Amino acid sequence: MTPGGDHQVPNAPARPPQRVADGHAAPSLLLSAWVGDELVGLSRSLTDHAYCCYLSDLAVDKKYQGHGIGRELVKRTQAIIGDEVSLILLSAPDAMSYYPTLGFELAQNAYVIRWKK
Repeated sequence: MTPGGDHQVPNAPARPPQRVADGHAAPSLLLSAWVGDELVGLSRSLTDHAYCCYLSDLAVDKKYQGHGIGRELVKRTQAIIGDEVSLILLSAPDAMSYYPTLGFELAQNAYVIRWKK
């Protein structure tokens, strides 16, 4: 990034400066799902609103799983970030088969430094 210039990720398409500014102003995205006064689902993301959105948590109460709540939280996240922003997540091993049903593709170009146990 250059002072007063556009934010540019190497090899990424150019993004309008206002979208970049919006991302710095509101990088957190928290959505929740409720049944009455009971919290049944939650998604938490970090985004720049210009290039990528990292969906760090997607959780649905076990008794409400299989009712489309997770799918709807992802859909609403996508609606907020728009089609020009990539939605990225790290899956728990037990959920690897779930995310392709929501339209996620397995990425072969990601790296991670895992936490120490």
